[in-house]
Amino acid sequence: QVQLVESGGGLVQAGDSLKLSCAASGRFVRNYHMVGWFRQAPGKEREFVSLSSWSGDVVRYADSVKGRFTISRDNAKNTVYLQMNDLKPEDTALYMCAASSIATIRPRDYNFWGRGTQVTVSS
Repeated sequence: QVQLVESGGGLVQAGDSLKLSCAASGRFVRNYHMVGWFRQAPGKEREFVSLSSWSGDVVRYADSVKGRFTISRDNAKNTVYLQMNDLKPEDTALYMCAASSIATIRPRDYNFWGRGTQVTVSS
């Protein structure tokens, strides 16, 4: 089992920054090589944001966040971060992290999910 806990969300204004954290724990954390960030706004489908391998050799971003968001990791803390800069109102969503054994942008391929942290960006 793998447990994932997100933190760092909040209410900010357009142009501001936030840094989200995803703390992973459990006996088989490193069996799941990829950690992905997804977001879901009310009435919309879950959307891929970014992913990273624990080694850092695989990193991907959705086109909508490229150049604004940066994913990073602290392996000693089993934590993956999502630095979000120049936030826009359309970034408003519940942000969730998830663990998978493969590099994929499809939510259904992720085995474990956190509960999420809310990000709200006002204009």
